[in-house]
Amino acid sequence: MNCRAGCAACCIAPSISSPIPGMPVVNGISKPAGVPCVQLDATRRCMIFGQPERPAVCASLAPSPDMCGQTGAQAMHYLTRLEQETAP
Repeated sequence: MNCRAGCAACCIAPSISSPIPGMPVVNGISKPAGVPCVQLDATRRCMIFGQPERPAVCASLAPSPDMCGQTGAQAMHYLTRLEQETAP
């Protein structure tokens, strides 16, 4: 499965603790949940995709029918719920 153009739910919904270029780490979190990653361009594509500075957690996340659903809104709902269920 390929990413849905313009979705970026996986770059917005989850929190990320790994360092991301351009985002300060605050209280152990580089990207808070619900905040768009600064590495998203105007078309919501990752500007560091395939680059070594891209966090391993981002590189390991693969699109799937369950996670992505049929729409970007469904993907945001799924990933937001997952973030809430796994929050410390």
